[in-house]
Amino acid sequence: MKKKTLLFLVLALITGIVGFTGLSFDGIEVIRVMFLIFADLLVISLLAKLFFREKPKVKYQPVNK
Repeated sequence: MKKKTLLFLVLALITGIVGFTGLSFDGIEVIRVMFLIFADLLVISLLAKLFFREKPKVKYQPVNK
């Protein structure tokens, strides 16, 4: 989910532009709902990046017995 932030941003922008520019056709309500879904996913992925930072890679060493 954290790696998809840019994708959600682009999809939210595209559906927002198409859905709220005054175009009138049969599927405009579907596009507006898709905008809300993509905007929510964008916010969730941004919050996930904020709260769940990447942990540094731990290099494990073998234990000698």
